[in-house]
Amino acid sequence: MTGTLGEVSTRTVGGRTLRVAIRRGDRSRTPLLLLNGIGARLEMLEPFVEALPRELEVVRFDVPGVGGSPRPRVPYHMATFALTVGKLVGALGYDKVDVLGYSWGGGLAQQFALTQRDQVRRLVLVATGTGSLMVPARPAVLSKMLTPRRYRDPGYAARVAGEIYGGTMRTHPERAARILQASGDGDPSGYERGYLYQLLAGAGWTTLPVLRLIAARTLVVSGDDDPLIPLVNAHVLHRGIRDSQLHVYRGGHLALLTESRELAPVIDRFLAAP
Repeated sequence: MTGTLGEVSTRTVGGRTLRVAIRRGDRSRTPLLLLNGIGARLEMLEPFVEALPRELEVVRFDVPGVGGSPRPRVPYHMATFALTVGKLVGALGYDKVDVLGYSWGGGLAQQFALTQRDQVRRLVLVATGTGSLMVPARPAVLSKMLTPRRYRDPGYAARVAGEIYGGTMRTHPERAARILQASGDGDPSGYERGYLYQLLAGAGWTTLPVLRLIAARTLVVSGDDDPLIPLVNAHVLHRGIRDSQLHVYRGGHLALLTESRELAPVIDRFLAAP
């Protein structure tokens, strides 16, 4: 099926069925694999994809239990799911990809770069940290991340957007509500389980002791007003990953989606550089 998302299909790899969207490019560049945040359907990344050059091929998918990917029967872990992502990349016919991990997806991207290093050319880590060993958000912020209510209740999303996402969401929380509602899911029971399994996937997991083993050229991107992933975590990643670059923007956690036109060129220049 084709449409505004590109080619949308389902792929079964590693015993998991995933909904995949590919915006075809001209294959003059390495394809870009996007790994999304917690509880978010692949549609939520559409503003960022639209801001990227058309010649760049872009791949994204729904994690198990979110969007069009069936809910998992048993929990999974970052380490094992990274292997599944590697199988997906191979099944799609790619030898190498560039990888962008956003928020929760940034953790998966780090694990993928560690365990599937031959498949990763360049790595972009946006608004993310090193897992369980990182500088956490304030308890009041973390408590609001324990459920996916913000994806379902526009009023609630608008009320908490400034507190948990920062940046322009402090003055325009309705923008966060629109983006989150566009990524909502129609199956409450399956979605709740999918969200919970994403939380459990990172329990006790961290890359902090092994950041030096990430071989891909890396760009770390973070906002200076991100209550969910404080800026200090970007500095930890930057110092830990050899020869990495750091870009700090003025804004919050959702800027990749709400200020895509400003951030997409920064990321694209890194990916396109020799």
